[in-house]
Amino acid sequence: MEKEKIDRINHLARKHKAEGLTDEEKEERAALRKEYLEGFRANMKSVLESIQVQESDGSRHPLKKKGT
Repeated sequence: MEKEKIDRINHLARKHKAEGLTDEEKEERAALRKEYLEGFRANMKSVLESIQVQESDGSRHPLKKKGT
C-alpha cells in the first residue's frame, strides 16, 4: 500500500477522534482499511508459507496449518 494511503488512514483516524467524520469520510476510511488489511494478510500469508521447521535430525519441512 502506498504511503499516501497510509497517511490518509492516519489522518482520518485523528480527525475521527478529534471532531468526527462525515458519511463520505467514513466510507473512505472503511475502503482504505479494507485495502490495508487485504495487503497485510497477503504479506503475512507469504511470510508464514516461507517458514520451514528444522527437526532435531536436520530435516526440514514447511510449517503446516494447525490440525493438518
